[in-house]
Amino acid sequence: MTRRTPGSSRNRGTLQVAIRPLRSVFWSVALVSCALNLLMLTGPVFMLQVYDRVLASQSVPTLVALSALAATLYAFWGVFEFLRSRTLSRASFWLDQRLGPPTLTAWLGRSIEDRPAVARPLADLSTVRHFLSSPALSGLFDMPWIPLYLGFVFIIHPWLGWLTLAGAVLVTALALVNERVTRSSLDDAAALDQIETRFLDQVHRSADTILPMGMLGALADHWQRMHADGAALTQQAGERGEIISALSKAIRMVLQSAVLGLGAFLAIYGEISAGMIVAVSIISGRALAPVDQVIGNWRSVVRARQAFQRLATILPDEASPAPPLRLPAPNATMSVRNLTKFAPAPAGVASELRRLILKDVSFDFAPGDAVGVIGPSASGKSSLARILVGAWRPDGGEVRLDGALLEQWDRALLGRHIGYLPQNVELLAGTVQQNIARFDPDALDEDIVAAAQLAGVHEMILRLPEGYSTSAGHGATPLSGGQMQRIALARAVFRAPRLVVLDEPNSNLDADGDAALAVAIERLRQSGSAVVVMAHRPSAIAAVNKLLMLMNGSVVEFGNKDDVLRKVTRPLAAGARA
Repeated sequence: MTRRTPGSSRNRGTLQVAIRPLRSVFWSVALVSCALNLLMLTGPVFMLQVYDRVLASQSVPTLVALSALAATLYAFWGVFEFLRSRTLSRASFWLDQRLGPPTLTAWLGRSIEDRPAVARPLADLSTVRHFLSSPALSGLFDMPWIPLYLGFVFIIHPWLGWLTLAGAVLVTALALVNERVTRSSLDDAAALDQIETRFLDQVHRSADTILPMGMLGALADHWQRMHADGAALTQQAGERGEIISALSKAIRMVLQSAVLGLGAFLAIYGEISAGMIVAVSIISGRALAPVDQVIGNWRSVVRARQAFQRLATILPDEASPAPPLRLPAPNATMSVRNLTKFAPAPAGVASELRRLILKDVSFDFAPGDAVGVIGPSASGKSSLARILVGAWRPDGGEVRLDGALLEQWDRALLGRHIGYLPQNVELLAGTVQQNIARFDPDALDEDIVAAAQLAGVHEMILRLPEGYSTSAGHGATPLSGGQMQRIALARAVFRAPRLVVLDEPNSNLDADGDAALAVAIERLRQSGSAVVVMAHRPSAIAAVNKLLMLMNGSVVEFGNKDDVLRKVTRPLAAGARA
């Protein structure tokens, strides 16, 4: 086995690595485009021969032979056009499959790095994919062959060549003007569209709060103003582009008529033949077709460019760290030292002005321990939970699991040994079975049932309309808030992970749910797992043996549960006697 050593090979960014194989594909497409554009001369040459030879000689066999040759060349053109389209569509599909998983991973990972989220990166990937197989890209591949047609026209007659060249320069100038006058509006519209998308996602998730409080009308007005601003910019850019596109088409029509007129003039004086007039008319139109095609699809070109730039932000071209060494399965001995965390900085707010969430938090626990974290609201309990499972990174201090920093573990492998129940539970679109199994296609049925039994929800699931096959996480889910929380608890304890962090796990539970939670924590402790419970209700700490009390992000007390409760309640008892 070859041993990997740091720096033994140059690491490259995901986007750069993914695009590199496409270079050979694009070179192949360029060669095919060359053949296509050469074969596009079939029509003009055929017409030239028919007018100048067949009509003059009245030879039917010559006409038949020319027709058969033209049909054969057009058949080859069809084959090459198919190959180009198929190659680009396969390349776009390959890029989508190659970049899809790392794009999703990097997008989710930005929350760990406290970096601003980028809306819809997978939609940006879809935009790039569709552009790769669009007529706009085909037009870009055809544009380098415009000089081929111009050279053919110059061979027929220089005057016709200069006229066609002037039209090509004018149409190209219009394409550059189109880029300049629409770029700013389209960029601003794209930025507003991202803001609008995030706002609508938030509104949709908060519908159960918005509707009862009568906020729908005000929010609809706010969205309408936001949407109108973005739509106005898009419309402004579109109207400018429509003017230029229409002007470009008009120039093409004028040019074709001008070529015909000049050709007729030259034919009158014997400079060219009648067949050359028809051939030049066809070729001059073909010379300008790629530019006109690109101008007509300019919005897709701009959107693809913007999407690619946003993907470059998600997947920057920089050296990526080597995969971490594969550590053995953890025993859940955790040490937290001088942990400090600031609130993520909103856009436009300096990092030094961020609010302090946790300050110099230190504590330890071992396998078999159950630590209850208590404290008033906004004391930092949920933030601590996110840091313990690696969803957030600390700004200061360290969190070590079995002596190793969380960053030193392979995230995918470590995740199998971590269970996490967040404060705001949301099941993913799928079945109850899939949610409990964390969507692992190789999960065993007995492990899924064992997790449900450990969480005390097996009997409840069997009473659902379709049992474990009941849909969850969809809009019309039959599950209540308490049922979703208990199923999420089963997901957290799936395969009895070594470290289980529960953030207010009984916020939606009834008395039976509280009892089942206490049993689950006790059974996890007996199996050697370490459990951390962020508690707001006293029933959540019934099965813990240690308590950590937070106040304003700092540790007030930590130790055995009875000792901490005695210290906390002593001042209250003294106050009551006074």
